[in-house]
Amino acid sequence: MRDDTPHQDRLPPRGLKGILESREPPREKEKDVEGTEAACQAFGYLRGIRDQSAAVEFRFRDGNSIWFPYSWLGTWKFNPSEGLLLKFSGDLVYLVLIKGSNLDKPLKDGSVTLTHAGFQRHRLLWVREMTEAEVNQVGETEPTIDSIEVAEFESHTALKEWLSKKAPAFLHR
Repeated sequence: MRDDTPHQDRLPPRGLKGILESREPPREKEKDVEGTEAACQAFGYLRGIRDQSAAVEFRFRDGNSIWFPYSWLGTWKFNPSEGLLLKFSGDLVYLVLIKGSNLDKPLKDGSVTLTHAGFQRHRLLWVREMTEAEVNQVGETEPTIDSIEVAEFESHTALKEWLSKKAPAFLHR
């Protein structure tokens, strides 16, 4: 059976524009976007449980920063006595050593930790070195970050040598 309905009559009252608009996801209002990020003294993160960041920024006390894409994040290890060791593999291999206290402690609302709900779920936006005064102010109430060291390597030998000096607990024996 043949349908002789002209194509213009098959479109909804708003025409092609109505179809295209119905396929676009609804735009969030500016006030809805606010509050999607939160922070403590040591790090900033995305609040939504399904939200993910494309990259993480490491902020140093001297004002410098470095960003790494989460797509480069490989293995990472946590040892309370040594800190948190992250391995990013891109054009070179980069190790990021984060030292501080309470690095795995959940924040007050209990939903985010630097380790599990942070790096593991790619929700961290930034991590920063804190001043001594900030560390003292926070005390034991939340994570503190004393230092962040970033090193790049072209060889596995150089990587192991650096680890043996900076964080020997992370070496496999």
